[in-house]
Amino acid sequence: MSNAYVEQTEGGYRIAGTRVSLDSIVHAFLRGQTAEAIAQSFPTLTLEQVYGAIAFYLANREAIDAYLAQRQADYEAQRQAARDADPMFYQKLADARRKLEPSRP
Repeated sequence: MSNAYVEQTEGGYRIAGTRVSLDSIVHAFLRGQTAEAIAQSFPTLTLEQVYGAIAFYLANREAIDAYLAQRQADYEAQRQAARDADPMFYQKLADARRKLEPSRP
């Protein structure tokens, strides 16, 4: 599934000719950012490329939403595996975060 603006690569989608992921554009779009704002956030993209990516997403919404959900599930599984592999490190990290948090009245 590709078009002039989006290409499918090994395990993902990229804006054609760039290293910018379609994920980045879609997440910004779903947060309510305009195409113009997204283009400003990604200086390597033209406004035309951003509109093309959004159009690709809207035309393939079901498949891309499923792809994004799978990517999120994969991320969560990797995150949990890392925690399970080194629980002491993550405990130290949590302790350090607590020490850095400002005291609450």
